[in-house]
Amino acid sequence: MANSNHTTRRTVLGLAGGAAVMVIVHPAEATPAMLSAAIRNVVGEANVRTGRVKLDIPPLVENGNTVPMTVSVTSPMTADEYVKSIHVFNEKNPQPNIGNFHLGPRAGRAQISTRIRLADSQKVTAIARLSDDTFWSTTADVVVTLAACTEEAI
Repeated sequence: MANSNHTTRRTVLGLAGGAAVMVIVHPAEATPAMLSAAIRNVVGEANVRTGRVKLDIPPLVENGNTVPMTVSVTSPMTADEYVKSIHVFNEKNPQPNIGNFHLGPRAGRAQISTRIRLADSQKVTAIARLSDDTFWSTTADVVVTLAACTEEAI
């Protein structure tokens, strides 16, 4: 007769799996609070002004898996006046901070180009930090007609 206090391997694995699921669960998309927190992590309490930043991203994309994007900032890129960093955020992806790019006066021009993944139609925001510690931004709306594939869908 089996001892009722005996823990089976199946019980231990079930409990461990349940605990792992509780730890791993993330929201399916970023919330406005998560987006605000991600931006505040970069800018702190500084005022973010509109202008000087150009976000070149297609307004309509068929597939959100690889969306081309270029961010450029109006700056002479001299030793006295240059772009320190460019930060890109999105509204609905599980992680609202897409990327952080650090520049300096030797970069020649304040521009980055990359491809990003967008889970759904959403706003993309680019924020630039200049050498005088001012922040400038712009926002673009992107409509995704076919949502990006997630690992669960593959």
